[in-house]
Amino acid sequence: MALGSNTKFYETPNHPFQGERIASEHSLVGRYGLKNKEELWRAQSELRSFRREARDLLGEAQGDAEDAASEGGEFLSRLQRLGILGDQEGLDDVLSLEVTDLLERRLQTIAYRKGLGNTPKQARQFISHGHVTIDGRRVTVPSYKVSVAEEDAVEFDENSPLADELHPERAEEQ
Repeated sequence: MALGSNTKFYETPNHPFQGERIASEHSLVGRYGLKNKEELWRAQSELRSFRREARDLLGEAQGDAEDAASEGGEFLSRLQRLGILGDQEGLDDVLSLEVTDLLERRLQTIAYRKGLGNTPKQARQFISHGHVTIDGRRVTVPSYKVSVAEEDAVEFDENSPLADELHPERAEEQ
């Protein structure tokens, strides 16, 4: 067994019973077709780590955004490649990111936006059942972060019955 294999990749909320937070989490889980709140918390934790890294880079450069951008060039290019940041955005913009910016880059959301599923939940099911490919590669992880370069290559597997336009599950989109 690998060392540290029982480590969570997310933090739960500090106050478990806050009506407003619970309602906003519930709406995000529904809008993006997430399996449970753990997936949302994982995205929030990832966003926190992005912000922390940007703050650290800005702190090392003592507020000089240009110097920090040159130090964090690899970090910024990774976020731009994933489509979380735009081409002209910098470290200051990382601090203003929202959790929806990360959720929009999930394979599940992109497959739904491209019309591969009638709902985000259906897109999730198609992905986990192996009907969706990226560049001919089957991907069965709904939370896979799709890079900007891969976005146009998201499609049904050519061997999948869902690739047929007349499949009953696809008839609704016409």
